[in-house]
Amino acid sequence: MYNDIEQARAAIMPWLRHTPRVGLILGSGLSALADEMDDPVVIPYRDIPGFHEPKVIGHRGELAVGLLAGQQVAVMRGRFHFYEGYSMQEITFPVRVLRALGCDTLIVTNAAGGLRPDWKVGDIMRISDQIFLPGMAGHHPLRGPNDERLGPRFPAMVGAFENNLVPLARTVAAELGVVLREGVYCMLSGPHFESAAELRMVRMWGADAVGMSTAPEVIVAVHSGMRVLGFSLITNLALPDGPPANHEEVI
Repeated sequence: MYNDIEQARAAIMPWLRHTPRVGLILGSGLSALADEMDDPVVIPYRDIPGFHEPKVIGHRGELAVGLLAGQQVAVMRGRFHFYEGYSMQEITFPVRVLRALGCDTLIVTNAAGGLRPDWKVGDIMRISDQIFLPGMAGHHPLRGPNDERLGPRFPAMVGAFENNLVPLARTVAAELGVVLREGVYCMLSGPHFESAAELRMVRMWGADAVGMSTAPEVIVAVHSGMRVLGFSLITNLALPDGPPANHEEVI
């Protein structure tokens, strides 16, 4: 994998006018944030070895590198998913490349179903922890031989989302008048939306939001030594006795 990462990095470097320090992964329907960048270069995923073009509506499939609020950032406009048929190693490969480009911080975002009846559509949840159900079933991005150049064999995930970025996120949210929820994100593999029994199960386990991405990216970021900050946009209420979810409301 190390050589594959270096090949992708080498393909990206000639495009760059800035050295990114922060990687940002934009989830379903959130790609427009990259339009706020200054002096960006935009690289289609198809031009980066090891990247795949997303097949899901709401994911553009571009890497934009430039300035955002004065920070040098690399922004993934969309991700590819496990349910599309890619392995966990494939869907987390871009995180490895972001690290190789110079990013020491990763901000992950996603669209998620809210499991709390007192929350509403449009709420923003800072991810305080995660439950990675596919990983518990053996679908894990770190499965197989470990390359010590990339990270340790057994990375610790306790406190993965707790770092000096958290107070900053809370302060900025307060200054903007945004109610920032905080809770546990649970990843299921998809592509089906959760059954009522599955929703009851993950809520009993302590999850506050549910989706089909993000968790393996966070694991690889931690394995790579990156700081992580995560946000879920609550696009629907995923309640056992509520109406069924659909992709249109997610994007």
